[in-house]
Amino acid sequence: MPSARLHAKMQHHSTMAVWAFVVLMSACVLGLVAWKAALGRETALTRNEEDIRNLVHSLTQHAVHSFQAPGVAMSGIVDLLKYRQPDSAERFNAHLANTVRSLPQLREIKVLDRNGDTLYSSSDLLPSHNNADRDYFNFHRDNPDSGLRISGPHDSRTTGRPTIALSKRISDAATGAFAGVVMASIPCDYFSDFYRSLWIGEHGAISLITGEGTMLARWPSGSSGRDLSGTPLFQSRLKQSPDGYYRTTSPFDGIAKYFGYEQSPHYPLLVTVARSEAQILAGWQQALHRDAFVAFFLLLAIAGIATLLARQFHYRTRLEQSLYEREERYRLLADNIADIVLVLDAKGVCRYVSQSVHTALGMTEDMVVGRSCLDLVHPDDREMVARSGELLDDSGRPRSITFRVNRPDGAVVWLESNFRPAEGFGTGGLSTVSVLRDVTQRRLLEEELSTANRRLAQLATTDGLTRLANRRSFDGFLRDAYAHNQLLSVLMIDIDHFKGFNDTLGHQAGDACLRQIAGVIESVTANTGGQAARYGGEEFAIVLPGMTEARAMEVAEQLRQSIRKLDIRHPAAPRGYVTISIGVADKHEACTNDIALLREADIALYQAKDTGRNRAVAATSLRSAETASPPLADMNLAG
Repeated sequence: MPSARLHAKMQHHSTMAVWAFVVLMSACVLGLVAWKAALGRETALTRNEEDIRNLVHSLTQHAVHSFQAPGVAMSGIVDLLKYRQPDSAERFNAHLANTVRSLPQLREIKVLDRNGDTLYSSSDLLPSHNNADRDYFNFHRDNPDSGLRISGPHDSRTTGRPTIALSKRISDAATGAFAGVVMASIPCDYFSDFYRSLWIGEHGAISLITGEGTMLARWPSGSSGRDLSGTPLFQSRLKQSPDGYYRTTSPFDGIAKYFGYEQSPHYPLLVTVARSEAQILAGWQQALHRDAFVAFFLLLAIAGIATLLARQFHYRTRLEQSLYEREERYRLLADNIADIVLVLDAKGVCRYVSQSVHTALGMTEDMVVGRSCLDLVHPDDREMVARSGELLDDSGRPRSITFRVNRPDGAVVWLESNFRPAEGFGTGGLSTVSVLRDVTQRRLLEEELSTANRRLAQLATTDGLTRLANRRSFDGFLRDAYAHNQLLSVLMIDIDHFKGFNDTLGHQAGDACLRQIAGVIESVTANTGGQAARYGGEEFAIVLPGMTEARAMEVAEQLRQSIRKLDIRHPAAPRGYVTISIGVADKHEACTNDIALLREADIALYQAKDTGRNRAVAATSLRSAETASPPLADMNLAG
């Protein structure tokens, strides 16, 4: 009865755990989908606002520049006509034509006299029509303002297409009276074609509007000349801020859109960009559908997992009940042997340990039995021991591993474990018998031998004086770097007048100088991913994988200045202190191998020494100098 009640209680707890799992996981999935949907919508709208504001600002700058350049040119023409008449109408017309050719947004520039007739024009034929009826002509005739006026759009009498007019007043230099108008025309299609190249989605629109509300250009539909002064944009929004972003219903197609605008501080111009709300949220809606689809299958998976868990809990309950009723201890080996004998169950839990564990490891049986064998293993060896089960097979042959164990007194003991599978130790399942032997002394001797071998290998690849890589190590590193890196630079470094340094101060001072310079080279190279080496005598070399010649020149200049900061006295040098010369070369198509790359760096080094020392020369400058004219080559060498 007690056993039956215990079984029923455990079964009830298992069922409650499964239901709690289903409810919790379902709530997590649905909550995650809802949170991601809300966040995705907010992100889409925020990103769209940033994109529209940036695009509006860029298009406003484009419009300003499109009007500013002709305005500057027209100011020069006004100043010329104000104080003197052109010597030749033909030459002045050619000047106007050249101005139009240099400004792609312009279609025509012409000069009108005080009656509205054309005096000069950039066109091949002088227009015969009179422009005195144009609003810009009447404005300049009645107002002394000399600023640039933007008007339109109006149908061009030359092409018949909508045109934006830029105009400036010409005043008499003596009296200030009205003397005519300089007018330049920009086709509205110039802006429409440019706006067409920008993808803002279906139902999107870009507009260029005057400060009074007149539409100058719009894409996608041509609505030039439409009056928008009565829209909320001009009635309220512009009065609150010269730039903004809001949601509105388009007056052109009645679609809900997000709308951005910016008013130019330089000209009475306004640029607007609109994107439809449906287009902005299309990607978010697709992602939401995908998330809902995934969430549905996750819920199905949760239901399946819950079913498996229920069955597993039922099976585990019966197994635990059986283990509770049946528990035995088996002793397989005598307790007085020197080696430690362990019996592990299928889960790696120790079921038996010989008394020799106290002598070898200073532990009692209670400290080992009932614990996972991994709890006794040194943390650095646990993963290796956990994988040792892969060595077991059905042949019955013993397998061995070596690992560390921490004694209670803090000492570390190396153990060699021989183990094999066994059956019939009371659990009814597969067990593992392991014999542990103390091999600490042998391991220490092996580590000493390994350390000595590593030290010998290091000495074989390191220069004894400077502690940098030696020539042999450098050559191997360069070959490997050349084979595996598309970008690769090499620095060849030589100490200037070093023979004189040794002759004057002695070889001990020379060795100390080499060590100081090697220390600087090593510190400069430390964070570059390259290798510095003593190439021979007073020469050093640096290999810089993944680095262009320009960047390598920066490293060379940093190195040269660092050597200068050492301020090592050099009585035999013209400058009185130790300096270095550096040759820099990089891998390029004409460079066939690492030897050729090293040769180019060496040639650049000798060029540095021939041109005065204490400098860095790039191999590219030498190749460029070979193809340049003599004056240009001299100029490059001087630099």
